[in-house]
Amino acid sequence: MEKAPVAKNWLENLANGGARQVKDLGDGKPREFKALDVVALKGLEVLRAEKGLLFCKFVVPSHLSDKDGNWSAGAIATLIDDVGSLTVFSFFNQIKVSVDFVISYFSTVKINEEVEIEAKVLGPQGKLSSMMVEIRKKVTGELVALGKQWMSAVKPEGVDRKSKL
Repeated sequence: MEKAPVAKNWLENLANGGARQVKDLGDGKPREFKALDVVALKGLEVLRAEKGLLFCKFVVPSHLSDKDGNWSAGAIATLIDDVGSLTVFSFFNQIKVSVDFVISYFSTVKINEEVEIEAKVLGPQGKLSSMMVEIRKKVTGELVALGKQWMSAVKPEGVDRKSKL
């Protein structure tokens, strides 16, 4: 089953403040959204969804601003984590967890400013997968933030969880 449409629907559901629970991501297990995810992604629009690639646009709402009227760093981090995780899901057809997450912030974004988000899987490296999310101002193309994540598959229940590192 192609997972890019599933990832797109999941993001759109979050962005529209939809149901807090998704019944099936292809593995038959229910997943629940956290309230923070729903708030941070409200209004996100998925423009393109392919295997290992998501392209979105987002107009920064006032409820995600800091005291100076800029898009808050925490809200940016939540968006990068959610969009990136679903991009990895669309490529590998499984839920993975972050083992390393780095964000570089380059410029600020004001309330009501539009940004474009491009998330792509960079590839597997052994048991790990890497992805990158770029956020740019739509009008100028200026880089706002760059997030990179390494992710690992979630072990099924009942599997010995002792580290093999």
